[in-house]
Amino acid sequence: MARPGMERWRDRLALVTGASVGIGAAVARALVQQGLKVVGCARTVGNIEELAAECKSAGYPGTLIPYRCDLSNEEDILSMFSAIRSQHSGVDICINNAGLGRPDSLLSGSTSGWKEMLNVNVLALSICTREAYKSMKERNVDDGHIININSMSGHRVVPQSVTHFYSATKYAVTALTEGLRQELREAQTHIRATCLQPEDVTEAVIYVLSTPPHVQIGDIQMRPTEQVT
Repeated sequence: MARPGMERWRDRLALVTGASVGIGAAVARALVQQGLKVVGCARTVGNIEELAAECKSAGYPGTLIPYRCDLSNEEDILSMFSAIRSQHSGVDICINNAGLGRPDSLLSGSTSGWKEMLNVNVLALSICTREAYKSMKERNVDDGHIININSMSGHRVVPQSVTHFYSATKYAVTALTEGLRQELREAQTHIRATCLQPEDVTEAVIYVLSTPPHVQIGDIQMRPTEQVT
């Protein structure tokens, strides 16, 4: 059923990174249910192709378009945005969902593991954000939305050494989203930026997209109700 407020997104294009499993797949499905064209990207697209077939079989009003993209490779990302531009005009919503965790601590972690996490969690998110903004501006889209899927690790450092570098990359997502919001405000655009943390990310994505264009939701965090002392 169409959510009130989502009508303005019907037939417009959303990019969802990391759409092959988990949160990304769930968000892609939800947006197709709301009538959007969704480019779902991942390094392997078999699961996305299956999901696209399921959405079509279910009669959802939108369309899921699988796209193979290695987000650790900037050329792959730029090629994807070029294909979206030539085939679908451009991006109206960018949902940076892809994330990578490696058990590499600060004292004994591998440099290669750190680089992998930085490439996907920080650089790919930043490149996709930049290219999505360019796509919106060149088409005079002033109501676009950039949503960064974060983690509670971007707001707290737990006493588990294998998560510490990962947590640093997620703190970067928190800072990048706030910086993006400030730059969008300086650019005097109505393009919005939001940072979301689990648990029900899919519902939160639909909620923030369905709000009126003049409403800015900067950060939604789902925290446990139980206090740890």
